Amino acid sequence: MARYQQRIGMRTYVFDDLAMLMAHASPERSGDHLAGVAADSAEARVAAQLALAELPLARLLEDLVVPYEIDEVTRLIIDNHDAVAFAPVAGLSVGQFREWLLSDHADSTSLAALAPGLTPEMVAAVSKIMRNQDLIAVARKCQVQTRFRGTIGLPGRLSTRLQPNHPTDDASGIAASTLDGLLYGSGDAVIGINPATDNLPQVIRLLQLLDGVIQHYNIPTQSCVLTHVTNTLHAIERGAPVDLVFQSIGGTERTNRSFGIDLALLAEARAAALSLQRGSVFADDGQRGEHVMYFETGQGSALSANGHHGCDQQTIEARAYAVARHFKPLLVNTVVGFIGPEYLYDGKQIIRAGLEDHFCAKLLGLPMGCDICYTNHAEADQNDMDVLLTLLGVAGCSFIMGIPGSDDVMLNYQTTSFHDALYLRRVLGLRPAPEFEAWLENVGLFAVGSGGSQPLAQLPPRFAQLLADTSGNL
Repeated sequence: MARYQQRIGMRTYVFDDLAMLMAHASPERSGDHLAGVAADSAEARVAAQLALAELPLARLLEDLVVPYEIDEVTRLIIDNHDAVAFAPVAGLSVGQFREWLLSDHADSTSLAALAPGLTPEMVAAVSKIMRNQDLIAVARKCQVQTRFRGTIGLPGRLSTRLQPNHPTDDASGIAASTLDGLLYGSGDAVIGINPATDNLPQVIRLLQLLDGVIQHYNIPTQSCVLTHVTNTLHAIERGAPVDLVFQSIGGTERTNRSFGIDLALLAEARAAALSLQRGSVFADDGQRGEHVMYFETGQGSALSANGHHGCDQQTIEARAYAVARHFKPLLVNTVVGFIGPEYLYDGKQIIRAGLEDHFCAKLLGLPMGCDICYTNHAEADQNDMDVLLTLLGVAGCSFIMGIPGSDDVMLNYQTTSFHDALYLRRVLGLRPAPEFEAWLENVGLFAVGSGGSQPLAQLPPRFAQLLADTSGNL
């Protein structure tokens, strides 16, 4: 295991291994201090960043932050590395890689071709020596499209997850929130519920509720109940209308085991979902799309599970994206501020982490979204979320969350509202997924013109029945 060092003035900083070097180079955040891996001064952080910039990119294929022998995520990363795709940047250092990413040589086509040749450690390393504007500029060049009943990630588009959570899973409450979101053009990424009561009969009931809405009104979107993957497997076995399989994932085997999963279980769930063939948008080769998974991640989950192996939380977060990439998801998002100030202390740290997560995932070829959020005991407020929301919109984020009034009354955290999504689309000229946009216009909810998609001032008569249906549980 290599040691690294960097001299600044009269002092030489020594880093015992790659994990220590990466951790010390990481921008400051409370979770790394909690784990005892953060740099103890700004000078030590700069020394680590200088040493990291000089590191050959190819070294990250040899010097592993989590040993190959003990971790199936490391084995997944190394065994699936595409050396041919990596060849164009194989001779660069981490610092030179940054310069290449910011150059005109790195366009959407070359970045898409490069993605299979990059490892999470490579993208995490380069992110640590980039400014926020660098993360935005490069991520914006990465275009990743996925399909189920609609197409997510096209240029000039911003999708939303309509999140109609309810503290008692009340059908009328869920219906009202769903209607509210549709009226604002939310829901093209997914209509996804976090169940308050996470048992199989309740999961099936919620799946049937959402599927009934989508099928009755012919909405080109997909549903998901964000339950444990084993519940979804049992629901499929019982004939439930499952569109997407959800699971929270982490960047190490130990973290994933704390979630009650491993790679084999995720593969089984994906195969089960594919067998249902519920998607209606086809791939370029005429086959039904392979995008049936929905993953959520978040910096700090590995530390909570004691599965970080002495690594910083952002590097481990990037490794979770290798897990996601392997299973070809429709959607991935970081729930960036949800775990709390123990991991991301304030608005500044949350903003930086959100930009890092989006950049790393997009560079690895993922359809990345973000739950732009914070908990009520964090040193953050909705103005911080406005900043991150706008920056991610500029960076080409695939989708964000849409919640009534920004306040999730079931999960008790603050995120983005239907109004926030409408704001972002208006100020940046972004539009919903094309299939969903056409539906909005067809049912008379939105007018689509040269200025983009805009909601009509009055609910059209042909759609008024949905308002009446909310009292009848749809």
